Amino acid sequence: MPASSPSPSPATFTDRMRRRFKGVLDAFGGFFLRLGIHPNAMTLTGVVGNAVAAWLLARGHIVLGGVVVLAMGACDALDGTMARLRGSSTAWGAFLDSVADRYSELLLYGGLAYYYSQQGRQDALILTYAAAAGSVLVSYTRARGEALGWELKIGVLTRFERYLVLAPSLVLDVPLVGVGLIALGANLTALQRIWAAYRLAHTSPSG
Repeated sequence: MPASSPSPSPATFTDRMRRRFKGVLDAFGGFFLRLGIHPNAMTLTGVVGNAVAAWLLARGHIVLGGVVVLAMGACDALDGTMARLRGSSTAWGAFLDSVADRYSELLLYGGLAYYYSQQGRQDALILTYAAAAGSVLVSYTRARGEALGWELKIGVLTRFERYLVLAPSLVLDVPLVGVGLIALGANLTALQRIWAAYRLAHTSPSG
């Protein structure tokens, strides 16, 4: 039986940034809506764009791939805003957005992994795998916790922070710096959420 919901977690860095830049996001979101673009189309555009970025990374065009990743960050920021402004936020839209985020991240790590495999860089390949695994586990631990009635939004490196680490490292042509930080930070975040879940499970009435 799911545990009773704990008190809400403090606002994350992502939450704070969305509030701070709400005016800008609303302005751009409204512009794209007036062009007739659906929020889900913006979500899928981000996935396609990141697939292009992944292809560029796989070919060794690290800086150009990073520029595309930066551009696609706008799609990730705007789709939710557009759905809110349109008054059409749905469970399907939220689900699609979450799945699209996972695909986008894994495509990028896949592109880097292919590039490093072609270079014979086993160390870089392992580091990229660790970053990808940690990123997935961050999302999985939150989703699994929410299914049990726990809010697990804590952690040092959530989705937005990972973007802020990876995109600049690609543009500056130091991808392993970003990948290494994500490998460390994402797995640490997953462990933080596992520990938080353990504490909730052993302090809640149904634990």
